[in-house]
Amino acid sequence: MNILMVGDVFGEPGRAAVAKHLPRLRQEHAIDFCVVNVENAASGFGVTPAMARQVLEQGADVMTSGNHIWDRKEIVEYITRENLLLRPANYPAGTPGVGHVTLKAGPHRVAVLNLMGRVFMNPIDCPFRKADEIVPELRKETPIVLVDMHAEATSESVAMGWYLDGRVSAVVGTHRHVQTADERLLPKGTAYITDLGLTGPTDSVIGVEPAIALQRFLTQMPNRFEPAKGPVALHGAVIRIDPETGRGLSIERVRVPLPA
Repeated sequence: MNILMVGDVFGEPGRAAVAKHLPRLRQEHAIDFCVVNVENAASGFGVTPAMARQVLEQGADVMTSGNHIWDRKEIVEYITRENLLLRPANYPAGTPGVGHVTLKAGPHRVAVLNLMGRVFMNPIDCPFRKADEIVPELRKETPIVLVDMHAEATSESVAMGWYLDGRVSAVVGTHRHVQTADERLLPKGTAYITDLGLTGPTDSVIGVEPAIALQRFLTQMPNRFEPAKGPVALHGAVIRIDPETGRGLSIERVRVPLPA
């Protein structure tokens, strides 16, 4: 089974990359199931219902998110009734929306779990203990379990990979907007990468216009971040999974440029 997982979509440039490349990537790699992180789709901060619907129309089966999911107030009503847009499962009880979903993909079922780290992030519930709670329930439905670990610290993502090795099919990181070169199969069969990377402007500071980001660093004064212009790329990973056992068979980084 072929899975495509796409890293954080950033603003209009990232949405353009998804529109251009996602349908073609699904065809070229014979993708059976696709997960796209959309928490930065609206100018780098949150996602609107219209944007979420568009990403689904372009080929995503499930959308994940992270700490920016609540930046657009109109998303609260949408996420309450649309389980194809996940928020991190380790938000406290009573938070709108859901953190995991299981869907049909041809003759198989695929479960997606969205978690968020706590190091340098919001002080929410423990993602490791939340995984312990949810993963066994998901595996009752299917052996194919995909985890988006949205984290700031690379160590926390790596730790989650080792923690869930052999219990899930894949653990992929999002949030940092820099694709890492550490894709591998862990010893017990879980496909892993610390960060899928940014789907958005490449001549940028993690998506932001460099001059604006530099002004913030140099002066420590608040300013309004804007998506950078220029070249764009879609970043992610293609993961092959044995549908009978749920074990990862391979993981390959994807970087597809979109000229300015």
